[in-house]
Amino acid sequence: MRRVILSLTLPALLVAGATRASAGGFDLRLGAFFPRGHESLFQDLNSLYTPIGAGTLRGVEAKDFIGVYGGGEFNAVLAPNVEIGLGFDAYGNSVDTSYRDYTRPDGSEIQQHLHLSSYPLGLTIRFLPTHKSVHVVPYIGGGVDAVFYHYEEVGDFIDFYDPTLAIKSDAFHDDGTAFGLHALGGVRWYLNRDFAIVLEGRYLWAEKDMGHDFSPNAPGLVNRIDLSGASATLGLHVRF
Repeated sequence: MRRVILSLTLPALLVAGATRASAGGFDLRLGAFFPRGHESLFQDLNSLYTPIGAGTLRGVEAKDFIGVYGGGEFNAVLAPNVEIGLGFDAYGNSVDTSYRDYTRPDGSEIQQHLHLSSYPLGLTIRFLPTHKSVHVVPYIGGGVDAVFYHYEEVGDFIDFYDPTLAIKSDAFHDDGTAFGLHALGGVRWYLNRDFAIVLEGRYLWAEKDMGHDFSPNAPGLVNRIDLSGASATLGLHVRF
């Protein structure tokens, strides 16, 4: 809990300190998130379930979780051509599935509802290698993140510990905080001195061992969730 509190307060203090010294701005952005889909959770989903309506018995893949992504960021000039920003974003998507290799005795599907959501809180350093008077400003940057997440599975599940493979309705969930890194690049197109259209792409790296209902029963084993992925957003930058 102490690490989470520090992840929230330290970036805010850094940005606040930079703001007292110079001008800043605010960004609003909206786009899409493309999960990487590595680690044990996605491997299990791929082997167990198939998306309803996929047309084939392929497993659940990372592309099935592509979803809307967006948020806001407060940024301030740290030095000439350098900005520091504190941003908060949100992503979420759901996939309806059924077992790939199992059905009910009457041949009907055994269905589940999967949902993944994440909320990255990120501290970013940007380098903008142009003068303030130009209309098109490219930039690159990177930073650190605290990624708050929630994952759940709700529906009907096979009890593989039961020799009869009984089917039971249940719900499983896990939530927590993963710490990671991101890199980004983008361009601002200034409409006037105070407003710019922003096109940005970034990549987030964040993983975590799962707990709660996804803690393995066998000692030494872990289930791991991959929260990494790419995002592409279109937004508005307001300078003040």
